[in-house]
Amino acid sequence: MAKYIKKVNSEFGLPVSFLKEGDSFIAYTPALDLSTSGDTFEEAQKNFVEAVNIFFEELVKMGTVDDVLTELGWQKENGKYIPPVVVSNQTETFSFSFPN
Repeated sequence: MAKYIKKVNSEFGLPVSFLKEGDSFIAYTPALDLSTSGDTFEEAQKNFVEAVNIFFEELVKMGTVDDVLTELGWQKENGKYIPPVVVSNQTETFSFSFPN
């Protein structure tokens, strides 16, 4: 007898930051603690979408969706997952003395 798993489609936005590191562009989302890179901004965007899709495919495949997303601060409402909300995105200034 085949086992059927009910699937629920969820649509959500993910906060993503793009950073320039040397000649590379880095894409990072704190909602999944996931990053990827590319030689161009556009490549980093494309790689980010691919990495997020692979991330969720693997969670489903391993049966760890609830565990991992809960650990990352996601909430589940009416059977749908909601990522944590970014309440601020700012730059803080720090001063340190480093040895030469």
